[in-house]
Amino acid sequence: MHIPQSDTKYIEVLSFEDARADSGREDYDREKWMYIPDFYSEYRYILGTRGKKPLICIGINPSTAEPDNLDNTLKSVERIAAGNGYDSFIMFNVYAQRATDPDHMEKDLNVRLHEENMKAFEYVLSVSEGEPAVWAAWGTIIEKRRYLPDCVLDMIELGKSYGAKWYTAGARSKKSGHPHHPLYLRKDSVLDPFDAEKYITDLKNLFAK
Repeated sequence: MHIPQSDTKYIEVLSFEDARADSGREDYDREKWMYIPDFYSEYRYILGTRGKKPLICIGINPSTAEPDNLDNTLKSVERIAAGNGYDSFIMFNVYAQRATDPDHMEKDLNVRLHEENMKAFEYVLSVSEGEPAVWAAWGTIIEKRRYLPDCVLDMIELGKSYGAKWYTAGARSKKSGHPHHPLYLRKDSVLDPFDAEKYITDLKNLFAK
C-alpha cells in the first residue's frame, strides 16, 4: 500500500529533467527499463520498457510498481502490449502523485507537478517511432477529482503535434463511455480507436451540471 504522506505541494518535486538524472541505482537493467525518477518516491513520471514501438498506457495515478516488480495491472499492460504487436510498453498517468487508493489523491491540483508530468508525457511521445499509440485505460477513476479531465485535455493537445492515436481496450462503461481499466482484461484484448477529445469534452460538460 502507498498512502501519500502529504499533499505534494509540501514536498520537493523534481523537475522532469532533474528526475531523469541517474541516481546510481544498480538493481535494475537501465537498457531494458525506463523509470523516472529512478527511486521510490511520492510521485512517478514514467515506468516502462524501452523499444522503438511502445504502447503508451494511461492510468490515473501511479501505485507501487517498480522495474522487475510490476503489480497485476502493469503485468496486464505488458501482456496486452505484446499481444497487439508492440515491442515495449510505457505506463504513464494523468496525475503523477503515487497512491494505492485513488481516494487518497490530493484534492487540489499541484500545478508544478502537473506541468512536469506534461513534460514527461511529451518525452514519452517523442520516443515513439512513427505515430505514438496512446491507450486510455483509467476506468471510472477519472471521476475522483475534478482536475483530472483538464489534465487529459492537456495530454490530448500535446499528442496532436506528434500525431498520437488514441485507443481503448475492452468494453467502455455504458454511462459515460469510460475506458476499461487494464486489470481484468483478457491478454488477447485488441485495441479500438478512441475519440478521446469528444469523450473528455462530454465528461467535463457532465461535471459542470
